[in-house]
Amino acid sequence: MKPGGQKIAILGSTGSVGVNTLNVIRSYPHRFQTAALAAGRNVKLLAEQIAEFKPRAATVLTKELAEKLRSLLDPALKVEVAWGEEGYEKIASLDEAETVVSAMVGAAGLRPTWAAVRSGKRVALANKETLVMGGELIMAEAESRGAQILPVDSEHSAIFQVLCGQNRADVKRLILTASGGPFLNKSPQELAEVTSKEALAHPQWTMGAKISVDSATLMNKGLETIEARWLFGFSMEKIDIQIHPQSIVHSMVEFVDGAILAQMGCPDMRVPIAYALSYPERLPLDLPCLDLPCLPDLNFRQPDLEAFPCLALALEAGRSGGTSPVILNAANEVAVQSFLNGELNFLDISLVVRETLRQKPLEPLEDLEHIVKINYEARQKAKEIIAEMGRVNN
Repeated sequence: MKPGGQKIAILGSTGSVGVNTLNVIRSYPHRFQTAALAAGRNVKLLAEQIAEFKPRAATVLTKELAEKLRSLLDPALKVEVAWGEEGYEKIASLDEAETVVSAMVGAAGLRPTWAAVRSGKRVALANKETLVMGGELIMAEAESRGAQILPVDSEHSAIFQVLCGQNRADVKRLILTASGGPFLNKSPQELAEVTSKEALAHPQWTMGAKISVDSATLMNKGLETIEARWLFGFSMEKIDIQIHPQSIVHSMVEFVDGAILAQMGCPDMRVPIAYALSYPERLPLDLPCLDLPCLPDLNFRQPDLEAFPCLALALEAGRSGGTSPVILNAANEVAVQSFLNGELNFLDISLVVRETLRQKPLEPLEDLEHIVKINYEARQKAKEIIAEMGRVNN
């Protein structure tokens, strides 16, 4: 592949967003060049990506994985291999990388994204947790450093596209759509019995395990609401959520005159990824057209906050502000992993999050290190709560 064009670093290259980003780059080798790749544990796939896209640098989670990656690479490629937190931050702030795709999963993406912002990069943001945990700090830092943050999540990309050229004072509300996940019509009794395999079977999107469970609990939509609050600068009260199972309308904006503008399209992550990489241009993509006459009925309804308490908890944390979203996110990540490990049932996820929020006092947010500290403490508290639940159940 002949390199050229915009140089891109990808944080999370082996995940679904990272793979789709490389699909876009593969289609436009003269527009984009892969400067660096960062992954977690999937060194086999990362080695294959390096062989094809030939980045200058790569990073993995641990020193042992870095050694394994080196053993899989052709020495002629001369790839600089790093590991751990320092390695991720190095990739995010690499001098030649003009755009950083932030697609790591969870709180692990906070520091690398912060490093990219501080380096004044264009950041194509798929790691919503960065803005959930430290939105106020991140957006202020981006403004002071001249960094541009462009959304990759389909919902936020939709709103971004609709708002282009609009007067923000004319906006009445943002409307985030949600597919509702695989359990939309299940009763609480049925939800108590669902398995992790069922939770991972999203009806519309192919995603990683953590985000698939978040979509099933609707926590993901709560996190996206907090992200939208900081990304677009509107209060939580001006952001609404509507369940839209068909996933054709990716989100909408209602204006003060009653007009509602929507962005529609087939559910494919390459569309928002390509737009973030090429903005303000649009790239032709080899995707099926949206056949409007053949579409099924498009349905919308309000989410049931009683059936999906994780969403209610996220919205309340967003309204409370301070360290609440940090605690919420940390507890959720721990609880979701315990659910995937078979240690909790599906409904226990919201119980762990609620109890962690109750036991951790709300504080004003100070700086990045404060976020990291609260994140760690909340994780430890969530683990204590899960352990206590296990003792009670036994």
